[in-house]
Amino acid sequence: MPEAGLKELLEAGVHFGHQTRRWNPNMRRYIFGELDGIHIIDLIQTEALLENARRFSGELASGGGTVLFVGTKKQARGPVQEWAERCKMPYVNQRWLGGLLTNFNTISARISRLHELTTWQEEGKLDLLPTKERMGMQAELAKLEYNLGGVRDMDRLPDAVFVTDLKTEEIAVREAVRLRIPIIGLVDTNCDPTQIDYVIPGNDDAIRSCQLVIGTIGGAVDEGSSAWRVQEERRIAEEMERRKKEEEERKKREEEEKERVEKLEAEKKLAEEAAAKKAAEAPPVKPAPTPQGSGASAAGPVAGQGGALRADQGPSSTPPNPTPPTGGAPKAAAPAKEAASPAPEKASADTEKAPAAKEEESK
Repeated sequence: MPEAGLKELLEAGVHFGHQTRRWNPNMRRYIFGELDGIHIIDLIQTEALLENARRFSGELASGGGTVLFVGTKKQARGPVQEWAERCKMPYVNQRWLGGLLTNFNTISARISRLHELTTWQEEGKLDLLPTKERMGMQAELAKLEYNLGGVRDMDRLPDAVFVTDLKTEEIAVREAVRLRIPIIGLVDTNCDPTQIDYVIPGNDDAIRSCQLVIGTIGGAVDEGSSAWRVQEERRIAEEMERRKKEEEERKKREEEEKERVEKLEAEKKLAEEAAAKKAAEAPPVKPAPTPQGSGASAAGPVAGQGGALRADQGPSSTPPNPTPPTGGAPKAAAPAKEAASPAPEKASADTEKAPAAKEEESK
């Protein structure tokens, strides 16, 4: 990280303050003395405090933090834009919009509109619009670019704010204090340093002084952010490699599972084909012999055979059991029962006629 020694600070005129009648009493501890009605700033304290601010900004940037550079006065516009663009950090060097930090949701909507109009202009869509609409959108784009061009890539609130003049950037300081954002400030003898977290006492009106202080802080931020970007790129590359490896392993597992399922299905199909072939080659099974008391034949004689059967049996023969045997066909048992039901009635009639015939013979 670049460092600024006493010689560089002295050559840049950082030690010159404002007139003694325009001083702020809170800057008393940073003032070395008075010369020709002008306060002289203690450069030994400036060197130590500048080193402290440089170390803080470098550590913040090396951890992925964002530093917002603010310098709208004429002496600081060029260095602020140059170092902020080199560090790829947001900056404000034209006009501070009220609510840029405290009302960041609305500012984010305007930043999105700026990106949208910029995309249309790059793609040539604005040239296809009617003249009045095209001129209106071009004017809107120019205004947004003027006010928000430096913060177009700021998608969240910054982690720190670097201010070059507390009097000019009073609104920015108030918003940062309200949101408790650390402030790095170049403080002259006419400013109040009580609200600044990292005070850099020095001349904020000289161009060389602003360039030196802004360059020192910007160099630290640039080195820290470059180291962080290298680490981030390495981390992203490792993450992509890990994801690629996991994807290859997942595909390999899927292929192995697919092969295993196909193998199981093929084995199952072969087993089914072998079972079907074995069943086809086996001899046909002979039907089991029907028992004598089962089926329609055991249910009893049909109507045509009932008379002959009763004649052979005689009057003393007992009627057949109408109950069908176990396991017999139920449909054949019903007609057999109907055919066997008249047999007992006829047998009883024969037994009544036999004693009557014997009495007549005896007479």
